[in-house]
Amino acid sequence: MKQAVTRVFTVRHGATVLSAEDRFAGATDVALSDEGREQTRRLADRLSHEKIMAIYASPLGRTVETASILAAPHKLEVQTRDGFREINHGRWEQMTRREVEEKFPEEAAEWEKDPYTFAPLGGESGLAVTARALPALIELVRSHPGENILVVSHKATIRLLLSSLLGFDPRRYRDNLDQKPAALNIVDFRDATRARLTLFNDTSHYDKAGSAIPEIPQSRLSKWWNARGA
Repeated sequence: MKQAVTRVFTVRHGATVLSAEDRFAGATDVALSDEGREQTRRLADRLSHEKIMAIYASPLGRTVETASILAAPHKLEVQTRDGFREINHGRWEQMTRREVEEKFPEEAAEWEKDPYTFAPLGGESGLAVTARALPALIELVRSHPGENILVVSHKATIRLLLSSLLGFDPRRYRDNLDQKPAALNIVDFRDATRARLTLFNDTSHYDKAGSAIPEIPQSRLSKWWNARGA
């Protein structure tokens, strides 16, 4: 028989009170806005019929609140994991992009060139985020074989995780991948090293109940995905 698939619903937190201001707020603990709560409630309705066994979140307020709204229909407690925190922008925190470019032009230029290995003073590189977030995710996959779990994290962290899991050039994660507030992603794991992106940056729940959740892939796939286990 085939090995069981672990499905990870990965969600970015809802919109915050700073979302519209385009500020660096990775390590800043900012609350969800009313819009963000409504986005999340609609996603909660969309996922309410899914059999989710556990819900994890970054320990920041905006992710914990998002996860709590999503957990309510399933009567689950939110478990926090520090590895899923957002990237820390160091001395850029709470500044707008324009302010950073004016005050720290050399740092801004290096970050635009390679946000994966460069970090502003006091902050983290994308590589550092991957080094803490990826092991945290793989640990959960190993702990929940054949189950559905939900992870609430942040824009940069999710994009870096997907880049690593799918083999994208992580230096281009800001150019090639997006994550809207309360966006839903689905990653299916055949095992801890074999992942398949089944849904990406989906926000169909913004305007209605949302599109149907795609089933776990079963056909027209590579041999490693269809490989049979003991």
